Amino acid sequence: MKLQLQIKMNEELYLRNPESSALGKKIIQYSVELIYRKGFEAFTFKKLAEEINSTEASIYRYFENKHRLLSYIVAWYWSWLEYQISFQTNNITDPTIKLQRIIKLLAVAVEDDQKTNYVDESLLHQIIISEGSKVYLTKHVGEDNKHHFFKPYKELCAVIGAIILECSPTYKYPKSLATTIIEMAHFQNYFMVHLPLLTDFGENKDESEIIIFLEDLVFSSLAKK
Repeated sequence: MKLQLQIKMNEELYLRNPESSALGKKIIQYSVELIYRKGFEAFTFKKLAEEINSTEASIYRYFENKHRLLSYIVAWYWSWLEYQISFQTNNITDPTIKLQRIIKLLAVAVEDDQKTNYVDESLLHQIIISEGSKVYLTKHVGEDNKHHFFKPYKELCAVIGAIILECSPTYKYPKSLATTIIEMAHFQNYFMVHLPLLTDFGENKDESEIIIFLEDLVFSSLAKK
């Protein structure tokens, strides 16, 4: 029997829980595929409706607008990633190895998780890299924050920050370093592929070099305390 991973989402992100119906799950599945192919700017509910052979009105019954849908799938990814970190570091006692494992999870391509049969995490990871910051780089970020839309991201950063403190209990900036690891892993990956002159990894396009860079950055910072 194949296990299914259930992720509890903030109810204010949607009008109707997409996990409550086959259509809702289809909306999530195909929105990930469509945003990955066309980009968020070109993505519309009309195009999604055509893709799933439904109507725009049916999609609007689940999500208020496309930005709210993007917020949903990005928050879903952060919760999924926190689960992956917990699962993959559960039996590791050395915090340095834990942090190295986290850096690798952030920097390399993600494989589709078979425990989530309607979300392709490999595509969603690429959306996080190229579109994820659009969730909070808005004029209404304060209002969204009041509704706790970014709670999964904050919880992920708290988990990473706690492991940073395990490595170096007197380090002053665990939350700042945690967000830096996440954002830099994604920016360097994006630059490597699309703007190679902004990174040292554009020629070889080797994710393992990003891992080496991040480990050097993180552990050099921790060594200074």
